[in-house]
Parts: sequence; C-alpha cells; structure tokens
Amino acid sequence: MRYKSFIENLAKEDLREAVKWYDLQQIGLGKKFLATVKKTINQLKSYPDIAQIRYYEVHTAVMEVYPYLIHYYVDPAIKTIIIIGILHTSRDTSIWDKRK
Repeated sequence: MRYKSFIENLAKEDLREAVKWYDLQQIGLGKKFLATVKKTINQLKSYPDIAQIRYYEVHTAVMEVYPYLIHYYVDPAIKTIIIIGILHTSRDTSIWDKRK
C-alpha cells in the first residue's frame, strides 16, 4: 500500500527558498528542481523505508542531480511520511536543534 505524504511548514519554506535560488541561477531551473522533489517524494510513498535513518529516526533521501536531502520520518500507524526538511547537503544539520 502506498503511503501518503505530509510536508511540514518549515520544509515548505526550505523548498520555496531552494526553488527561488535555482530560478535566480537560470529561468525554469526552479521548476525542474521542484519536479525532482516531487518525483523523489513519490518514490518514498511507495518505498518509505528505502532511505537510511541518519538521526532521531529521521530518514534522509538523496535527490537525483541536485545536492539536496529530503529529511523525513515514517508513521506506519497512519501510513504517512512526514517531511521535516529539504536541505542542501552542505547545510549544517545542527539546525534541527534550533527548529525544535
């Protein structure tokens, strides 16, 4: 059974910032980035445990082409992946301590 996905507000903000940055680099690139994010999330909905757990039961899924990780956890009780961040791989993950 496919899982549902839920994107938390902070992850939505991460996504908006990344799309905006890519659009500043090249017109239309933000749209391509967003399509890759959606493709990755759709894959996670079919295979939620495919990405390894990195910290605090949070999985990190690598995106194709773009140096970003989708940070999420799985709630099997409600068959949902909860996306908590979409961050550049060079970004300091200690940000999670500040987000809580």
